[in-house]
Amino acid sequence: MSLTRVSLAVPRVVSFVNQLCKPAVAVITRTAVTTVSNKLSSVKMFIAEERGSPYSPDYRVYFKDESGPISPLHDIPLWADRAKRIANMVVEVPRWSNAKMEISLGEPLNPIKQDVKKGALRFVCNVFPHHGYIWNYGALPQTWENPQHVDAGTQARGDNDPIDVIEIGQRVAARGDVVPVKILGTLALIDEGETDWKLIAVDTRDPNADRLNDVADVEALCPGLLRATVEWFRLYKVPDGKPVNQFAFDGEAKDAAFAHKVVDEVHQFWKSLVNGEVAGASDICKMNVSVESSAGRVERAEAARVLAGAPPAALPHALPPTVDKWHYVSNL
Repeated sequence: MSLTRVSLAVPRVVSFVNQLCKPAVAVITRTAVTTVSNKLSSVKMFIAEERGSPYSPDYRVYFKDESGPISPLHDIPLWADRAKRIANMVVEVPRWSNAKMEISLGEPLNPIKQDVKKGALRFVCNVFPHHGYIWNYGALPQTWENPQHVDAGTQARGDNDPIDVIEIGQRVAARGDVVPVKILGTLALIDEGETDWKLIAVDTRDPNADRLNDVADVEALCPGLLRATVEWFRLYKVPDGKPVNQFAFDGEAKDAAFAHKVVDEVHQFWKSLVNGEVAGASDICKMNVSVESSAGRVERAEAARVLAGAPPAALPHALPPTVDKWHYVSNL
């Protein structure tokens, strides 16, 4: 079966079309058409194409634009609207789900895959009363938290990943969606000794988007969400035998202005990375089709060959029964 979902995003308007096509052994694609104005010329389309079997080691989500395969890390622009500071968010994990999916830094075209630890696919535990991820979770493209940089505020090095985003809107997104978001603030998680920024953002199409502009608005309109978010990140690894995570700034959410400075900084780190100016970053694949100054830029035909070599889409594997288990952990 081939499943294509088309979403058109404009201010205060959301249109979703779900179409079931004729049964076949076929690629599963989701088409996201996003814009931040009513002008058709500003429409930008990204297609998420699933390969392999979900919840298996061969599962991948590749990305394409109108001209073919791209890297979500390097080719999707950071800004959907630079002037309005509206960013593109790549959704890795939909709200309420447990499978820990992330952009694969080391693979050509950086598809989304499920994280693996000690040979096992990772699923986050349900720490009561939370189930799975309690927001849509993903990353900003064209960003990188440099592990060679010690942040002055956190006194810890970057975690070697694109910057993470929690999207707090009403809609449950789909894996591979590219969502225009307004950045509201950030938390500074210290995860196993590394700085791991968690941007707080809202889909610009959300009914409350016009009323959400900073972290104070989050507390006013979504009371309890910031507290629950800090608790979630502190405790989510405890059932796996890990210690409680810590936060810089005593777990205080910094405001939008602070968060935008962080985004600008990690965007500059990415520029240095993709241009080959960072020593010791060979673990990150820099293949792209659009960054002219990058030695990793390839022709479209080469990117198409990477996608053609991926396994065909297949039915999902069964989820392990432990995914539904509640874990009761004291909020230490």
